[in-house]
Amino acid sequence: MASITTTASVGATGVLLTGQGRLDHSSADFAARLRRARLGLIVGLTGIVMIFVSYSSAYVVRKGLPTLDPETGTLVHDWLPLQLPKFLLVNTLVLLVSTLTMELARRQAAREVLASCNSSVATTPRTETQGMPWLAVTGILGLSFLAGQWLVWRELAARGFYVSTSPSSSFFYLLTGTHGIHLLGGILALLAASAASLLRQPAESRAVAVDITAWYWHFMTFLWVYILCLLEFAH
Repeated sequence: MASITTTASVGATGVLLTGQGRLDHSSADFAARLRRARLGLIVGLTGIVMIFVSYSSAYVVRKGLPTLDPETGTLVHDWLPLQLPKFLLVNTLVLLVSTLTMELARRQAAREVLASCNSSVATTPRTETQGMPWLAVTGILGLSFLAGQWLVWRELAARGFYVSTSPSSSFFYLLTGTHGIHLLGGILALLAASAASLLRQPAESRAVAVDITAWYWHFMTFLWVYILCLLEFAH
């Protein structure tokens, strides 16, 4: 008896298509889960954007705003120029490399979903993850970035710039510290996505977790570049 086989491909929107261009039930369910997860991520990122928009506005306004000197009763500019540590460039490079490895992890997870769709035993979850452990590499790079930030803060403290030294140093610690907290949340998401693989969750569940973590991580990288540009070029 002749058998009919179909192939699957990943569309531009991440939807799995059968060889005849129709969505099977599992692929439609996966696409719906992915859309819901991405929508929830957008809602969460909107709040983060609003936080940093308010910080940026306050930074620009405070930088050009004079204050009243209580001793002389005159308006003075108390904004001390802050020379950014050179190590921030190394930290930025580390974060840029991590966003590349995170994207590789996202694509690897998408290929696993495709493989499970093409598998003759589609209902059986895979027991192991093939290929480079990009999630682990990304996590190590993320922790390296946070460690580098700690070194930057220590260097500023050694130069006499603490949180309360001047408005410029206060904003530096505020912006970089808030970003570091949110990046730590991304590392926790990486751990959750890795746990899904260790617990042998279905490929679709792993792919959704990795996809959302990847887009969050990309946003954190973009946000970090924005913060650096703000600190360096905003006058």
